[in-house]
Amino acid sequence: MALPRVLLALAGTGAAAGLVLLPYVPRAPRQALAGKVTATTFALDKPFCVFDGYANATDSVWLAVAFANASAAFRNPASPAAVPPYGELRAALSYMTLETPASAYACRQRSDAVLRVGSDTACGAESGPAPCNGPLPSPGPYRVKFLALGPRGPTAETRWSEPIVLRRACSPGTLEPSPARRGSTTLVIASVLAGLGAALAVGLLGAVRAQLCRPRRRDPAAGSFARSSYRTHHIPPAPAPPGKACAARALR
Repeated sequence: MALPRVLLALAGTGAAAGLVLLPYVPRAPRQALAGKVTATTFALDKPFCVFDGYANATDSVWLAVAFANASAAFRNPASPAAVPPYGELRAALSYMTLETPASAYACRQRSDAVLRVGSDTACGAESGPAPCNGPLPSPGPYRVKFLALGPRGPTAETRWSEPIVLRRACSPGTLEPSPARRGSTTLVIASVLAGLGAALAVGLLGAVRAQLCRPRRRDPAAGSFARSSYRTHHIPPAPAPPGKACAARALR
């Protein structure tokens, strides 16, 4: 009884059909990248060299995206026609997207390009069979894996990634309408500093004003000379001596 159960379990996971589980774990780019994780998207390294020798030339590599708590229940589709679409993410908790020829991920095609999950804003609420890379509806967390899928079913897959959490957008209702009140100690310190600043400004202004209004000093000698006035006075002639006076009269 144990053997049939094991075979049934392997068939459910795809291992009985020759599905190869690769050790590769999808990850975000290690280099600095603007918008590596946003509120609706995240970036991944392309799985170069991962499927070499495991995927057929006619296979396509898909990205399976699932909510982290639903990744264990994800079942690989039996054919491309059974791929879960983006529009059923909320109901099925998973979808597949970014269909790419396996040859595009060969080692010879290696480049620095990355994949961006959730970048196609034109998807809307698409629920048809066509794959779509629409914006992710919530912060998650999400897990992703790459799956090589051909006309006869899946051939190889990677492991699931670590949980990926998107950024949360701030809701207007969470913003405070006014700044938070400061403590009494902070207010006292602020008041004292404001008073000291005002007193210092007043003192400085008074010193500058006094310096400008102070009279200029002059040299005492030069100042006294400039302010002194000299007036001439009538000096009467000195009286002549008696002898000289008589001589003067005799001459007249």
